[in-house]
Amino acid sequence: MRWLMGLTVLLALAGPANAAEQELELSVDGRTTLATLRTPASMGPDTPLVVMTHGTLAHKDMEVIQGVAKALEQRGIASLAHTLSLGLDRRKGMYDCAARHDYVVEDAVAEIGAWVARARGMSRLVVTFGHSRGGNQVARYLAASEAPPVTGAVLLAPVTAKAEADLRGSYAQAYGKPLEPFLELATKAIAAGRGEEWMDVPGFIYCRNAVVTARAFASFYAADAGQDTAALVARAKPPVLVLAATKDTVVPDVAASFAPLAGSNGGRVQLDRIEDADHFFRDLFAEDVADRIAEFIKQTL
Repeated sequence: MRWLMGLTVLLALAGPANAAEQELELSVDGRTTLATLRTPASMGPDTPLVVMTHGTLAHKDMEVIQGVAKALEQRGIASLAHTLSLGLDRRKGMYDCAARHDYVVEDAVAEIGAWVARARGMSRLVVTFGHSRGGNQVARYLAASEAPPVTGAVLLAPVTAKAEADLRGSYAQAYGKPLEPFLELATKAIAAGRGEEWMDVPGFIYCRNAVVTARAFASFYAADAGQDTAALVARAKPPVLVLAATKDTVVPDVAASFAPLAGSNGGRVQLDRIEDADHFFRDLFAEDVADRIAEFIKQTL
């Protein structure tokens, strides 16, 4: 296969070649990122493989990712769940709020692309998947290329433009100080070429009293056209399945945001609702998600 320039691929297999679960490593921009490959009993070049991207500050082993991956395996579908580096080497588990933050939203695009390239070495039918903010990052990946090398994409409860606006609007309530002065400082630092300058802020995403770079703060809190996941999906070329949870209180407007796209462009964008599920699709709801993905893959083959 053709490797992406500048990427060094390292594999660490946790078992024999036919093992159902393998741990993989991939070096991107000098940082080692980790992933879990789960394969059905019979794995070949025609076995669909889903590259899975987690949500904000999360990781490949979180419940929603593992639950869906295991359910996909039972349906004969392989998965490659990776952990975004977020600027760290060999990152595992939830991001430690005590650590300094130096990463931007679009860093994920290169990492998703790297794992897709790795997946293409195992299957000709590669589907990208993203949960929550990971759904937005997958949409950014799709929109960044005229012809992304994937069969399709699944966005599970993806963040929306309204959800991002609400995050900005609730900053003062969450952290006791207004967002604007800190965002202004970050924006001025970036304009002066000092995006790597550290800032002490009352809060950053889920972390209280955080230390972040100006570029990281601006990436998450400045208004950005890329935060409109529906608009990105409208520009993407591959088929896209959007799954909304009817009891999602984290991103409650997924269905409303994507409804205008559903069935457009010859049905390229599909919207499905999973009744009674919340944002994390626990327990049997992971089975419902896997059923929808399996049907979507069958339709797009």
